Amino acid sequence: MAEKPIVFTEHLQLTALGIQPASISFQSLTLESDHFICVRETVNETNQVVIVDLADANNVIRRPITADSAIMHPKEKIIALKAGRQLQVFNLATKQKLGSHLMNDDVTFWTWISDSTLGMVTEREVFHWKVIEGQAAPQKVFDRHASLAGNQIINYRVSPDGQWLVVVGISSNPNAGQPGQTGFKIKGSMQLYSVERGMSQAIEGHAAAFSTFRQDGAAQPSKLFCFAVRTAVGAKLHVVEVGHQAPNPPFPKKAVDVFFPPEATNDFPVAMQVSQKHGIIYLVTKFGFIHLYDIESGACIYMNRISGETIFTTAECEQLNGIIGVNRKGQVLSVSVDEETIVPYVQQSLNNMDLAIKLATRAGLPGADHMIQQQYQNYINSGQYGEAAKIAANSPRGLLRTPQTIETFKKLPNVPGTLSPILQYFGILLEKGELNKYESLELARPLECSEELGDLVRMADMNLALSVYLRANVPNKVVACFAELGQFDKIVLYSKKAGYTPDYVQLLQHLVRISPEKAAEFATQLVNDENGPMIDLERVADIFMAQNLLPQATSFLLDALKDNKPEQGPLQTRLLEMNLVNAPQVADAILGNEMFSHYDRPRIANLAEKAGLMQRALEHYEDINDIKRVVVHTNLFNTDWLVEFFGRLTVEQSFACLNEMLRTNMRQNLPIVVQIAIKYSDLLGPVKLIELFEQYKSSDGLYYYLGSIVNLSEDPEVHFKYIQAATRTGQIREVERICRESNFYNPEKVKNFLKEAKLSDQLPLIIVCDRFDFVHDLVLYLYQNGLTNFIEIYVQRVNAARTPQVIGGLLDVDCEEAVIKNLLMSVTGTFPIDELVEEVEKRNRLKLILPWLNNKVEQGSTDHAVYNAIAKIAIDSNNNPEAFLKENNLYDPAIVGKYCEKRDPYLAYIAYAKGFCDDELINITNENQMYKHQARYLVKRRDVDLWTQVLNPESIHRRALVDQVISTAIPESTDPDDVSVTVKAFMHMELHGPLIELLEKIILEPSPFSDNRSLQSLMFLTAIKNDKGKVMGYINKLEGYDLEAIAKVATEAGLYEEAFTIYSKHDMHAEAMNVLVEHMVSIDRGFAYANKINQPAVWSRLGKAQLDGLRVKDAIDSYIKAEDPSNFAEVIEIANRAGKHDDLVRYLQMARKTAREPKIDTELAYAYAKTDRLHDMEEFLSMTNVADVLQVGEKCFEDELYQAAKLLFSSISNWARLATTLIYLGENQAAVDAARKAGNTQVWKQVNAACVDKKEFRLAQICGLNLIVHAEELPALLSLYERNGYFDEIISLMEGGLGLERAHMGMFTELSVLYAKYRPEKLMEHLKLFWQRVNIPKVIKAAEQAHLWPELVFLYIVYDEPDNAALAMMERLADWDHDQFKKVVVKVANMEIAYKAVSFYISHQHSAHTVQPTLLPDLLAALSPRLDHGRVVKILQADDHLPLAKPYLVATQRLNLSVVNEAYNDLLIEEEDHVTLRSSLETYDQYDAIRLAKRLEGHELLEFRRIASLLYRLNNMYEESLGLSKADRLWRDALETAASSKEISVAEELAGYFVSIGNKDAFAAILYVCFELVRPDFVEEMSWRFGLGDYSKPYVLQLQRDQVNKVAALEKEVKELRAKATEKETGEESASALGPGLGGRLMIGGPTGGAPYMNGVANGGMMAQPTGFY
Repeated sequence: MAEKPIVFTEHLQLTALGIQPASISFQSLTLESDHFICVRETVNETNQVVIVDLADANNVIRRPITADSAIMHPKEKIIALKAGRQLQVFNLATKQKLGSHLMNDDVTFWTWISDSTLGMVTEREVFHWKVIEGQAAPQKVFDRHASLAGNQIINYRVSPDGQWLVVVGISSNPNAGQPGQTGFKIKGSMQLYSVERGMSQAIEGHAAAFSTFRQDGAAQPSKLFCFAVRTAVGAKLHVVEVGHQAPNPPFPKKAVDVFFPPEATNDFPVAMQVSQKHGIIYLVTKFGFIHLYDIESGACIYMNRISGETIFTTAECEQLNGIIGVNRKGQVLSVSVDEETIVPYVQQSLNNMDLAIKLATRAGLPGADHMIQQQYQNYINSGQYGEAAKIAANSPRGLLRTPQTIETFKKLPNVPGTLSPILQYFGILLEKGELNKYESLELARPLECSEELGDLVRMADMNLALSVYLRANVPNKVVACFAELGQFDKIVLYSKKAGYTPDYVQLLQHLVRISPEKAAEFATQLVNDENGPMIDLERVADIFMAQNLLPQATSFLLDALKDNKPEQGPLQTRLLEMNLVNAPQVADAILGNEMFSHYDRPRIANLAEKAGLMQRALEHYEDINDIKRVVVHTNLFNTDWLVEFFGRLTVEQSFACLNEMLRTNMRQNLPIVVQIAIKYSDLLGPVKLIELFEQYKSSDGLYYYLGSIVNLSEDPEVHFKYIQAATRTGQIREVERICRESNFYNPEKVKNFLKEAKLSDQLPLIIVCDRFDFVHDLVLYLYQNGLTNFIEIYVQRVNAARTPQVIGGLLDVDCEEAVIKNLLMSVTGTFPIDELVEEVEKRNRLKLILPWLNNKVEQGSTDHAVYNAIAKIAIDSNNNPEAFLKENNLYDPAIVGKYCEKRDPYLAYIAYAKGFCDDELINITNENQMYKHQARYLVKRRDVDLWTQVLNPESIHRRALVDQVISTAIPESTDPDDVSVTVKAFMHMELHGPLIELLEKIILEPSPFSDNRSLQSLMFLTAIKNDKGKVMGYINKLEGYDLEAIAKVATEAGLYEEAFTIYSKHDMHAEAMNVLVEHMVSIDRGFAYANKINQPAVWSRLGKAQLDGLRVKDAIDSYIKAEDPSNFAEVIEIANRAGKHDDLVRYLQMARKTAREPKIDTELAYAYAKTDRLHDMEEFLSMTNVADVLQVGEKCFEDELYQAAKLLFSSISNWARLATTLIYLGENQAAVDAARKAGNTQVWKQVNAACVDKKEFRLAQICGLNLIVHAEELPALLSLYERNGYFDEIISLMEGGLGLERAHMGMFTELSVLYAKYRPEKLMEHLKLFWQRVNIPKVIKAAEQAHLWPELVFLYIVYDEPDNAALAMMERLADWDHDQFKKVVVKVANMEIAYKAVSFYISHQHSAHTVQPTLLPDLLAALSPRLDHGRVVKILQADDHLPLAKPYLVATQRLNLSVVNEAYNDLLIEEEDHVTLRSSLETYDQYDAIRLAKRLEGHELLEFRRIASLLYRLNNMYEESLGLSKADRLWRDALETAASSKEISVAEELAGYFVSIGNKDAFAAILYVCFELVRPDFVEEMSWRFGLGDYSKPYVLQLQRDQVNKVAALEKEVKELRAKATEKETGEESASALGPGLGGRLMIGGPTGGAPYMNGVANGGMMAQPTGFY
């Protein structure tokens, strides 16, 4: 079968381009052609129009446009928009508005009906708007027909000639399906309108299209109207001719059925397109089917389903000559003819040869060549030469237009009364169009050419006529033909060759009237002849100008004067004059090309100015006044040219012109002045140009000028002026750019200017402050001016790295926490997190950034600073810090360990161990006597150097550490390397012998090492350490040692005289003084030495010594003599300690003269306070100082100088310390207010304690609410209240804090403990509400101490400790709740508790109002899946409580456990329930059956003895079973036992027993029951011996019947075997007779039962239509 005849292509998926699925619909997506798709959609609440270029799917254009409808031009980037009744059309390429109009009515549908016209359908009318041609408003074309009322308009089509229009609409048909109604569910209505006639016709239809088709023999194409309609009785496709014009033959109407598959009962046509090239109609239905019909015959070529979704819009696919559309899934699909397969498909699948030939001929398609050749040959053979000529002329791809065909027609005989076949053939070819090379050559052959033949052929083919005239030698008509064909170059050549001289003037005059353009070309050729001009130039110009043909005259003269000869000057002037007067633009172009140079320049300049060609006038003027007069009209110049023109002027001329331009019309001329200034800035000078612009106060000009040079200039003033100009012109973005990029402006100057400018956008100021580190000033300025949004911009867009400083600044100015948190969360850039943590930590606000830190963790941050901060917060809030430190690997152990040292040494140890921080770990474990942890760490660390460090003999921790190593670390170790390294470290700590004798020998005695500096120093050091008496001798004998080091060591060793001797011997007076006063402690000797030397350094050192000796006044005098304030810190400290504040004031006043140290100013303020000189203090604080006022305030506070402290704290707004101070001054309310401003935990704590002490509980509660949210403060607060017996107050405080946002687990837990201690009646309610938020183990302990058993049980349950809960409930029986206990006990992990519970229920079943005995089965049922049933049974049996657990035994027996079965059976025996016992024994077999049978065989009740017999039988003990049955005369049981035994001996023994006791009936019964077990001879014998013939007769009869049946069955089986053997022998004989042939069925007939074919086509002559894709 041939391949499918279509090409199906999916061009793209709109959703893959980001188009929202909701926007892919008829209402929001338009497709006008195969060039563009236009979609309206809303993205993030923004309306957009999306334009998809189908030629470049990646070129998706999005425009923020709000419109009700948008359609793209079919070919250009022109968009038409409709918003309400407002219509606008824009050219997106040129960014121009092409048209705008406000309609009087709503437009319900619109589309591009041509490249220049929009068609619009309103509720009542149809309009056309030629918007591309510049039409101002749409023009009404016709009124809508009444039949379209209420219809949704889905299409509007126009015929190619614009004379026929059709509007298509659809509507629902509520009457569809009713009797007598033929309408479809969706009714299609169309209005066909004739523009020529002005008439409309209403037609029922769903889809329509116009087309043209040229019939065979027709002079012009026929205009066709195609439409499809579906009704309840079927669907039709109609093709009719509209606007028929004679002499065209009429086009026969076509009406063909449109096939719809059975599954498409609701399907109907929705779109139609016609391929002009192929003559094929493409019909698309709602369900996605495509139909292809031949437009000429109406034959259905192909049908298939191409889309599972509705294709709601289509257009002609010009590129593929097919149809393109969009479905609801966003697929852009196209269907076109497969030119390689459609003709074979029509031949093979449709078996329509005529259609195949027409398609191939019509569009030049392959596949029918053989048929066309055959048809052509048939016509030739039958003498139908005209038809053969048509076939050959129209053959596809020129198949038959060959030399052979021409020769064939030439040889054919003429038919009387008709043209010769060759002329018929060429006539058809000439009508068709161009000839190929073979045909042209054939026509060019001599055929008795004459003028008359040429006149005949001329009407059909000018080229053929020319060939005839040439051969007939008719020069005048040859020239005329050349002229008409536009081959003017050949006229002159032919004339020269033929010796013919035409009247060129007359010919030119004639051509001017017919075709001026051709005349101009001809005149140019005449003038440019190689032998010289063949016509006068002036004459030619006169001929053209006589006809007012200025363009032609200009074109001619331009070509004629192109050599620019001096003698042509007048003609050049004439050419320019006539164009300047009549066509200035042409003159401008001529002058622009600089073709001529010999014309009258002044004359032309004047005419150019009059014509408005100022540029050309300026080019020709030379006088400065003329130049200034013209140059001011800048709107008439080309900007680039005018700028270049100034390059020809001098500097003075340039400034004169620029001044004139700005003076005359600054608004108009400013842009060009700016461009000139930019281009010639270096020549004219920036300074003068700036002055020029400032002279005319043109900030815009200055901005644009400086903007072009600022990037190249390094002049700070240029950059500053540019910033000023940009600011004044509102170019904030440019101010921002230059502030960011420039390195040449003065930052302080720019910062101050931007502050004063008060810009709406502070980004430039932000950039300046960021670049030049004015961050603090920036934050202060923005916050004080309410510009906090720009603080966000700063950290978000400018420099996120400054975030820590910004946050610190905001905290300093008391900014709200919410603002700071939001700001921090909004920062997306990176910044040093450790700096941020430092900023907030030093302000005690670390928890402020916790949400931000958690967010960073969620984002996957691995920054150490983030996890350091989280660790600190976890440590402070006690939020499981140990687990965090152990599990997290991203924090810095050294930092976190340091943070933990004072808070929790064990946490510090964990951190240090994790990070191998050896020194820190050793220090923390030594300080806190954590020797066990230290020992473990050292052993695992295996570092000999570290061992050497810790095993220092002088270490006080050595013994304890060694003990722990021996007792703990080594025993715990499992690694031999750990032990090995530890042992080596212990061995390594040994002492070496003295070296002094060796050193004396090699230094004091002559040797190569006598002058060795290092050896001398070593000897000194050794002597000082071991033999001090030799040191003075060494000093006197040696010179080369390191005197400073030796003197220092001597001093350290107590050899002060030796050290003093060394220093004084080498003029080191300061060091000598130091030895005297510090080590020899001889102040008087030092005073004398100072008087002797009298050097400031010596006095200074003496002062230090006097100070150390507490001679404060003398020390201060010495320092004053030395004028040395360097030791101010110690002087201040000792003077303060000694109370010498007056002397200290004197010293500090001296020190302030040369040193501006905060400490000095700080202590001076403190000294004023101590001497009660508060007035001097106030004066000092008002002056410029660098005192640490906070520190002074703290000291005054500690010294109880509260008034001074209040003064100091108030001066720096330190609310925290002020609050504390006010407490001591008794101002409690003011203290609380200050604490609220401070927001400091410690302050709240102090104020709270003070308020509690004074029993101001209301104020205390305010403070307490701010404390309890900090978990670390809660214990101290509780202790304070409880210690003072304020139980109700602390409970009230805790209750008030539960509703706080920062309420934590500790609060709920401690309140629970308080309830347990002081208000137990409230505890249970509290726990039921908040048990998830309390520390349950702690509350359990409290409840247990308070003997609150219900609460304790509740806590165990919610804490998921069912074991403890169950034990607690069993130990306290009051108010027993069985249901609750059952829920708990089933969850216990320790099953011993379950067994204990069983015993508990048994033992307490008789207690009052506690456990009821009926509850035990319920408990056992709940526990049953987990119990050891054997153990339970033993428990029940031990106390003889099995009857109580009978339901449990029944439920458990399904497990078939022996212990359960036996217990249950015992219970049934005890209850004498033989029925249930028998059922149990038969159902469950796990028990000791023999033991039970022996127990029951002596039972007094018969039924139990029967059960014993049954048990024996079931265990194959037939003798015992039969013995019991015989004893109780239970013959039936005996019979059942014999039958179940399957043993002949048992059956015959029982039969003999029956005979022996004379029970003949039982004998007959056993023969029946054990029929197969008793032997016939035994029966015969017993019958014969005891006369039992009557009783054995049934047995004998049954035996005989069985024998007869068996014989009959054997006979039948033998017969069947014989028959099969005979049949097999017969088959083998037949096979051997046939021999080795085919051996199978001979297929000589076709299939039967099928329906007959009609005319070679199945299904009654109708071709089956495919419904699948393939």
